[in-house]
Amino acid sequence: MKLHDLQPAPGSTKRKKIVARGIGGRGGKTAGRGTKGQKARRTIPGWFEGGQLRTLKRIPKLKGFTNPFRVEYQPVNLDALQTLGLTDVTFDVLVANGLCRKSDFVKILGRGALGTKMNVSAHGFSQSAKAAIEAAGGTVTVLDLPFAVRPAAAGNQHQNR
Repeated sequence: MKLHDLQPAPGSTKRKKIVARGIGGRGGKTAGRGTKGQKARRTIPGWFEGGQLRTLKRIPKLKGFTNPFRVEYQPVNLDALQTLGLTDVTFDVLVANGLCRKSDFVKILGRGALGTKMNVSAHGFSQSAKAAIEAAGGTVTVLDLPFAVRPAAAGNQHQNR
């Protein structure tokens, strides 16, 4: 037995049909694809959907909108203020201790507990943080934002009269 004599068991595999080898027999010339038309060619891209509007073109390009009046705050919790161990906590103190940057607006949030009286000034406070600071005997000072508040909507002016 030689290498060229090896072949699979009868019926185990079927030979692939060889087409497009001249016009002489079956499977020649157009190779069973018929004549002309899109299916007779190989140039159908994978993303082509038969001429209907493509999925990517049907999906909206932009979703929602970006609120131009959004104010983003840097959160600082009460437990972070407690670790400072100071009685007067100002914006400059928070910047110096690395709890926020100079360009940030700070909002104090209510996670943690205060054991000492503390006077805190920041751009915003949650209700729970404000209640906890005042319950400990401290004061809350809200700093002004350096820009104007959003103007009233044009359609709602008649309700304010």
